Amino acid sequence: MKLSRRVSWFLVAFGVWSWIVWVTFVKNLWKDTSGLAFHHGDHSSPTAYFWIHLTLAIVSTILGTAIGALGIRALRAHRREETVAPDGADPATQNPEPAGTAGRS
Repeated sequence: MKLSRRVSWFLVAFGVWSWIVWVTFVKNLWKDTSGLAFHHGDHSSPTAYFWIHLTLAIVSTILGTAIGALGIRALRAHRREETVAPDGADPATQNPEPAGTAGRS
């Protein structure tokens, strides 16, 4: 399956967005002193709310990383296609003769 450049960039942006959102969320979750994430406002006994939301953040970050990696792979594939010569041969694998040696035997 071939992804368009627009979709590839969207996937990369989604991966970056996922990291920004969920890392910020976990930082704010850790700072919570309202008693929602931790009993008694300290970090000694996390609540079920904390564990569920930490799990959600970890899974979402992993999925965002995988989606972003797919976008990066698709962009690299587009870059490789651009470097292929018009006749379909890869210019890096061609062995042109050095200048001035054509026709010598």
